[in-house]
Amino acid sequence: MLLIPAIDLKDGKCVRLQQGDMQAATTFGDDPAAMARRWLQAGARRLHLVDLNGAFAGRPVNEAAVKSIVRAVGDRIPVQLGGGIRDLDTIERLLDDGLSYVIIGTAAVKSPGFLKDACSAFGGHVIVGLDAKDGKVATDGWSKLTGHEVVDLAKKFEDYGVEAVIYTDIGRDGMLTGINVDATVKLAQALSIPVIASGGLAGLADIEQLCAVQAEGVEGVICGRSIYTGALDFAAAQARADELDGAA
Repeated sequence: MLLIPAIDLKDGKCVRLQQGDMQAATTFGDDPAAMARRWLQAGARRLHLVDLNGAFAGRPVNEAAVKSIVRAVGDRIPVQLGGGIRDLDTIERLLDDGLSYVIIGTAAVKSPGFLKDACSAFGGHVIVGLDAKDGKVATDGWSKLTGHEVVDLAKKFEDYGVEAVIYTDIGRDGMLTGINVDATVKLAQALSIPVIASGGLAGLADIEQLCAVQAEGVEGVICGRSIYTGALDFAAAQARADELDGAA
């Protein structure tokens, strides 16, 4: 089970939101590169970046901070980024900057043709982010709820050739109320590509629950507010996940 620290970028700083509300941002650091080094030293094997300004602007805004993070970790671990990625030129530039994966969310739902083209041009580097509430997909920084069922869309995107799906329960994100394990497993069982859980990670019990369903196709989990508030000790949690993986 891959525990993936999230670094959410707003105005060049590291923040966390509650349920995607830009007005409910808590700043956890002014130096994104230092934050990346912190998680690298704690044993992270991948980093998850979100350009929050970009998600709302429809284009990357915090690219300088992203570049500083990529420089800080070098080629030691992969780095993935979501937020405002809406065209092929942007994907090419970000991959040239040293990112391993780009995460396409709103644009995948609104412009499936773009996602298909992205998978064709940049195979192996495209992850889809599906944000949902009560099984329905949300877009535009979670501000709009669509009528699309998560599983139906995910299957379609799997056919396009996406590398993985990040599934976020937006009703839980940033609330420390626990991962929606049932919904995550249901999605993973419907797909053959890996699913990464996100939204609401509260503590070690969530990690243990996810490790128990890893064989269903749940490859990893995004760690956000819990590792910044101290509710979850990241290094200890990854060690526990490895221990459970070895015992499986």
